Formats: sequence, C-alpha cells, structure tokens
Amino acid sequence: MNKLRITPSVIPNLFTAMNMFCGYLSMLNASEGKYNYAAWLIVIAAIFDALDGMVARLTNSSSELGVELDSLSDLVSFGAAPAFLIYQTYLKDFNSIGVIISSMLMIAGGFRLARFNVQLVGFDKAYFKGLPIPSSAITIAAFILTYFNSKTGFEQPYSSFIIPLVLLVSFLMVSTIRYDTRPKFTKKGFKEKPLQIIFVIISIIISFITVGKALFFIFVFILLFGIFRHVFYILAKKF
Repeated sequence: MNKLRITPSVIPNLFTAMNMFCGYLSMLNASEGKYNYAAWLIVIAAIFDALDGMVARLTNSSSELGVELDSLSDLVSFGAAPAFLIYQTYLKDFNSIGVIISSMLMIAGGFRLARFNVQLVGFDKAYFKGLPIPSSAITIAAFILTYFNSKTGFEQPYSSFIIPLVLLVSFLMVSTIRYDTRPKFTKKGFKEKPLQIIFVIISIIISFITVGKALFFIFVFILLFGIFRHVFYILAKKF
C-alpha cells in the first residue's frame, strides 16, 4: 500500500488557500453589510499572500503550480473582493456606472496578474512592472477602514476621492511603472535594500499603533513614490 506523500509545496499552498478563503469571507461580510470586517479580511489575505512566498523560499518549494494558484487567489482576494466592497459601500448608488467603475479593480487586476505570469522568469524579481494587485486592494481596504462610518457611510470631502482613487489604482496596475518587490528579511536582503526594510518595519509599527488607520497613508505614499520616480527617470533621460 502506497504511503501518502506530503511534499514541501503543500505548506505554502496552504497559505495561498487561506488567502483565497479570506477573499471569499470578505465578500460574504460585505454582502451582509459588515464592511469593516470585509476590509480587514482583505488585509489579512495580504498577510497570507506575503507568508506563502516567504515559506516557499524557506522550504525551497517554489513551483509553477504555486505561481498559478497564487494568481488565482490574488484575483479573488485582491480583485473581486475589493471591487465588491467598494461597490457595496459607495458605488452602488451610481447604478450601471458604479458597476463598471468598481469592476475595473478586478479587470485591471486580472490583466496585471496575467502579464506577470507571462513575463515571469524564475521565482524572484527585482521589481514589479505595474502596481502589485495586493497593494491596490490594501489601498482600497485601508481607505474604507479610515473614512467609512458604518452609520453615515462616507462623508464629504472623502467620498469625492473614491472614484479617482479607483481609477488611479486600476491604471497603475496595468501601467509599466516600476514598484519594488517586498524586501527579504535576511542579511543579504538588508544589504540589498536597507531603506525598504526600515520603511516596512516603521510602517508595521505605525499601523499597530494607529490600529490600521495609517495604512491608507502608507500605501498612498508607495503609490506616489512609484509615479514620481517614473517621471524623474523619464525627465533624466531627456536632459
């Protein structure tokens, strides 16, 4: 009788499955009007997404199957879930236009993931071309956690930023603007990207202190930094 063989890839794939499950739970909570829970579940999904890659490297179990499974999970948790959440909290008041605008988070995210998989060479990249879909989702979720009130909804002037924000992150996902990959918390990783590691540590501390309220501002900084750096490189080449 053959013994059941458990390969090292099962562990990171389990984290990936938890990522997908959190995305599904987020949509369930959003459909029941529990919008803050839904937003936090997107953030938790992003944590599982970070852990699956970390565990895959530690166990040396990165695989093409893992890459494809990760992309499918990301489309659920960081494409469909935030699109549905922002629709439920605000864009449903715009009827068909609201459906179209909210769906851009999922559609742009799908194109972003497909391009990533096609262009992937090896399992580690120095940078991402276009805003990573988890960053897009966390930006939307963090905006809701910061500015949404369960009793009154979004208040002015914050509601005026929702549609421009959705359009911006959707565009950034399919753009060619470079964004740094997550730094590795190793001696080699610290030597290669010391500033990024310090930034991540400070961001985590501030997020805990503010109970997640600072997350939105942290990710807005990341978005804008990528844009300004891109513009700077273009101008530097011209002059």
